[in-house]
Amino acid sequence: MSGTISTVDPATGQPIASYDAWDAVRIETAVDRAHAASRAWALVPVAERAVRAAELARVLREYKASLADLAVREMGKPVGEAEGEVEKSALTAEYYARQGPGILADEPVTAIEGADAWVAYEPVGLVLAVMPWNFPVWQVMRFAIPSLVAGNGVLLKHASNVMGGALALQDLFIEAGFPEHLVTALVVADADVPDVTARLIEDDRVAAVTLTGSNRAGAAVGAAAGRAAKKSVLELGGSDAFVVLDDADIEAAAAAAVRARFTNSGQSCVCAKRFIVAEAVADAFTAAFVRGVEELRIGDPRDRSTQVGPLARDDLRAAIARQVEESVAAGARLLTGGKPLPGDGWFFQPTVLSGTGPGMQAFDEETFGPLAAVTVARDDDDAVRLAGATSFGLGLSVWTADTARGVALARRVTTGAAFVNAVVASDPRLPFGGTKRSGYGRELATAGIREFTNTRTYWVAR
Repeated sequence: MSGTISTVDPATGQPIASYDAWDAVRIETAVDRAHAASRAWALVPVAERAVRAAELARVLREYKASLADLAVREMGKPVGEAEGEVEKSALTAEYYARQGPGILADEPVTAIEGADAWVAYEPVGLVLAVMPWNFPVWQVMRFAIPSLVAGNGVLLKHASNVMGGALALQDLFIEAGFPEHLVTALVVADADVPDVTARLIEDDRVAAVTLTGSNRAGAAVGAAAGRAAKKSVLELGGSDAFVVLDDADIEAAAAAAVRARFTNSGQSCVCAKRFIVAEAVADAFTAAFVRGVEELRIGDPRDRSTQVGPLARDDLRAAIARQVEESVAAGARLLTGGKPLPGDGWFFQPTVLSGTGPGMQAFDEETFGPLAAVTVARDDDDAVRLAGATSFGLGLSVWTADTARGVALARRVTTGAAFVNAVVASDPRLPFGGTKRSGYGRELATAGIREFTNTRTYWVAR
């Protein structure tokens, strides 16, 4: 075990830094220290934990520029989006600083004769977090902040291509006044990740595990957690439908569709991926959508005018190219884009396919990059059928002049979230998570902070 982890700038293909991966002894030492820190932290009053979350918000804003720069360099995120990710994390820290103590307060249960009874939400201990690269700050913070306010510790196994960001976040928590070792970033070589993760889940010092990532990784982590009888939360991506009904404001829907698909260069679980459009407005929507896509500015993510940067890795670009080629071979029509861009870096043209449907890769698979699949629906029932024709179930967006009609349609499609006349997004005030192959469990809001607590019953006889 051990080796070297190297990070690479996806905009240029040039190396950034190298890190020595930890051997088994160093991992063991880190886990032992993290476990001790989490046990001590559980005894700290929740009001004091909330104060540390408020300080974290301040520190996040203080280091916004440097954190955003790391995201730009390590995974190619356009700089404006990277800064927005840090600000969203700060807002989430403020939310839990204000709301956390109340959410975690004991809940009296009245009308029990002869006893005082209440429900308490107590820390579970040390939580292993396996996190992805596409939102290197936000993905960590949306789990870690509520977990820390709840009294837990965090073992962070971040993606290797954002290792600089992982170590910076570890230091950030200390800067905000959280105890040393309470948040520990593990430096694990890619080849060792499956074995190390499995051993950590089995370890009695680790109380629970959360993962955001691929279905393959989620299946392995969920199975290991099940064998160990430990709580797990899995957020496994999606193939969200963006449904445009025949009474929708087509220009507004098309403009929103461009944002919904190409944010983060299309590398987001909640990016809309399948655009299901009523037959009566399909031509008008598609024309407006393609026009908006072709106006997107592609280029250096350091340039504030850039809207679409590179893909984070060359293998991701190859996967998008394959999905385009196989879908076109199966009968889809290429309306714009469809090719890798020449030159340095891992850029791919923003791409729109029409005539897609079940049985095509661009419709059936998660497309993690700048590729949109447009499908025509005969009527609302057909739109429901097409939107539900996926093994995923993360988000759904419906566009219509009749909001009651939109909500009624959304209730017929199984997802973790449904947005009407709005782009699917996460918000600290609302639970976030998926259904079906998009995973289980919830982050954010009340549900998120209570996920990794022991919901404990107290009964005191009078």
